[in-house]
Amino acid sequence: MKGALPGSPGLDKPIYTISVAAEILETHPRTLMMYESMGLVVPQRTVTNRRRFSQRDIYKLQTIQSLTRRHGINLTGVRYVLILLKALHDHGIAPPDSLKDIDVSALRI
Repeated sequence: MKGALPGSPGLDKPIYTISVAAEILETHPRTLMMYESMGLVVPQRTVTNRRRFSQRDIYKLQTIQSLTRRHGINLTGVRYVLILLKALHDHGIAPPDSLKDIDVSALRI
């Protein structure tokens, strides 16, 4: 994962609307709402209750897409795989070879 560039808003600034996030991810906004309802991602809300996604949220959503699309893991499994991969990362243990393409270093699980 890439860190924030100098002068950029940073990883946690809620800047993307749901439609922009869906466009970036090439998915439907309803898919993002489903991920939110399952607790896989929790976008921040504006004072008018509109969702705003951060760059960190986008990274997490891309990781979820990779796990479901490339690795064939269902959404319930994604939750557990992310937890396990983050625990391995935090303890300096390499992930299984089949999941080496998943980078959880910048994710909040």
